[in-house]
Amino acid sequence: MSIFEVESSRPEIEKLRKLSSSPDFWEDQENARKLMSRLSRLDDKVSLYDRISSHISELGEMNRLGLSENDPSFEPEIENGIVSLDQELNEIERNSLLTGEFDRGNAIVSLHPGAGGLESQDWAAMLLRMYLRWAGERKFEVDLNDVQPGEGAGVKSATFTVKGEYAYGLLSVEKGVHRLVRISPFDFSKRRHTSFVSLDVIPEVGEEIEIEIDPKDLRVDTFHSSGAGGQHVNVTDSAVRVTHLPTGMVVQCQNERSQTSNKTVAMRILKSRLFELERKKKEEEIQTLRGERKDIAWGNQIRSYIFQPYQLVKDHRTGLEKGNVQAVMDGEIEEFIEEALRWRKAGNESGESH
Repeated sequence: MSIFEVESSRPEIEKLRKLSSSPDFWEDQENARKLMSRLSRLDDKVSLYDRISSHISELGEMNRLGLSENDPSFEPEIENGIVSLDQELNEIERNSLLTGEFDRGNAIVSLHPGAGGLESQDWAAMLLRMYLRWAGERKFEVDLNDVQPGEGAGVKSATFTVKGEYAYGLLSVEKGVHRLVRISPFDFSKRRHTSFVSLDVIPEVGEEIEIEIDPKDLRVDTFHSSGAGGQHVNVTDSAVRVTHLPTGMVVQCQNERSQTSNKTVAMRILKSRLFELERKKKEEEIQTLRGERKDIAWGNQIRSYIFQPYQLVKDHRTGLEKGNVQAVMDGEIEEFIEEALRWRKAGNESGESH
């Protein structure tokens, strides 16, 4: 954000604050939500700009004093200040890549193994661990909403919510097919196998977004939780499965200890998925009018993770490669995410899609 953008944003921020305090502001909820989102984005950018300007001024003053008094004691503080300033400048660059309407919010992530039985299910479990490690490093909160154990190994499917600022914006570029190439530990002949897992990411919608769901359109089933989750597991039918009959959409939640809590979370996920479904329909209509077509075939993987015959993780969109596969599987995917955000910003993917 340039000095001209900052100064032009200040009066707009004040105008939006006055608007948001008016009694009838929330009568038009869709417009109010957009205005509040813009206010928050502008306020954050201007505050960050002001903070950086203040740090630069302080560093300049310390440097001037150190030179004029020939005092080397200022050097460690100046060096620390420069490191801090560099981090803030990186934050500005990252935030400039995350300008979508829902980028600042939470993300609901789902993993679905492809054909391949144990091998694909194990790959899904490995990816689940990778994203949990990444989220933990970023201090994001994660709720494991529903994890279905595989038969023998891995997971059949997994849904989890990542909570934190810009969680959706960051994870939105991870959406797609992830490909694994390795010598399968489940193959006694030690042959090399290729496995696929599809990752889906949608924004978690808040209470301010109204999605009409007729109770008559829902079928709610309860069942025993299948995974770890506390003392009530396999004692009460606490897990909940909600089926939206018109769309056939099914959402399960078994992480919470009570049936009521599981139903609340399941309904929140269902609401988010229905909202995303409507959003996709509108985008497809626009693309049809524009004459655009996008191939979303299963084979179009976004990233390959090769364990054998050599070690390499390659993003097929950006061309970024990493030879330390284990580090990536331990959650070091930040550079892949940042490069994908730059790739998207450069116009390689519609900005409206996130």
